[in-house]
Amino acid sequence: MTTETVARPNVSRATLSRVAADASVSISTVSKVLNGRAGVSDETRARVEDLLRDHGYHRRNSSQAVAPLIELVFQQIDSAWAIEIIAGVERVARDNGMSVILTLSGDRHSPSPDWIDGVMRRQPVGVILIFSDLSTDHKHQLRTRNIPFVVLDPSGDPAPDVPSIGSANWSGGYQATRHLLELGHTRMAMITGPDDMLCSTARLSGFRAALDAAGISVPVANVLTGQFHHEDGLERGRELLSRPDRPTAIFAGSDLQALGVYEAAREVGLSIPDDLSVVGYDDLKIAQWSGPPLTTVRQPLNEMAEEATRLVIRLRSERQVDNLRLDLATTLVVRGSTAAPPAL
Repeated sequence: MTTETVARPNVSRATLSRVAADASVSISTVSKVLNGRAGVSDETRARVEDLLRDHGYHRRNSSQAVAPLIELVFQQIDSAWAIEIIAGVERVARDNGMSVILTLSGDRHSPSPDWIDGVMRRQPVGVILIFSDLSTDHKHQLRTRNIPFVVLDPSGDPAPDVPSIGSANWSGGYQATRHLLELGHTRMAMITGPDDMLCSTARLSGFRAALDAAGISVPVANVLTGQFHHEDGLERGRELLSRPDRPTAIFAGSDLQALGVYEAAREVGLSIPDDLSVVGYDDLKIAQWSGPPLTTVRQPLNEMAEEATRLVIRLRSERQVDNLRLDLATTLVVRGSTAAPPAL
């Protein structure tokens, strides 16, 4: 008995031929668009991208050499916060025989428009974006090239089809505030992060929920907005501590802000925690080294970065992954910066 082998058509090649024909361009032009290369007009590039989407094109794993890289996209990296993220991604990438490439692009909401051409040329295993979400066009372009992406600590509420790793920010805000209430504080203030970031608004919501549950109201003027930086903590701390009815406790939206509050307290001669209790957020290494060591909410940045890297690697080999969104638990770490309020 003889067995005949029937050759299966190259679906990708057939699709590219059809796209090229419909766009009235050569297959090599379609290939340039797919790989983010120059030499194609903006009008032609947009027409080819539309046709790739309309034809449902998806590059197969075997059809293109993939660089053993995880691309990590930041808006800024000059902070201890970023170092924790980088370390977690690098650890998992190394264990899987991959390297990490860092890209600075765009703002906390989205990478810059020209970033997408670069990532298509680099052909990494996958992309991890810090804070940022992606436009519909960028998502389509990455998916047609079979380049998976994961958003880490998303700045907004991700769409259901966007893989993301975050943490329990509402719970963290609630835990920090409950701790201060249990110590006896009623005159509290909060320095938040940007009001257009999900993590910031969730922490503030947890702060307010704990106060509401205790029947305590905080003046609107006692909630100040910043950017999660040391300078915010210093400036907002100065403002809060200069008031005649200054708070006895300040919950800062980040450890860096909390250390800014430390500096503001020193300037006016207040002792932490005897005169002022301070709680931070993140549990960076500097929180342990400050004087006194900072009480803070531990956001598991290393673990979040590791989970994001594992997920993007899984998405490379598995077209369907059941759970695309994961929020890791936060933990209150009590150190020396909080105590019962002074008698005022």
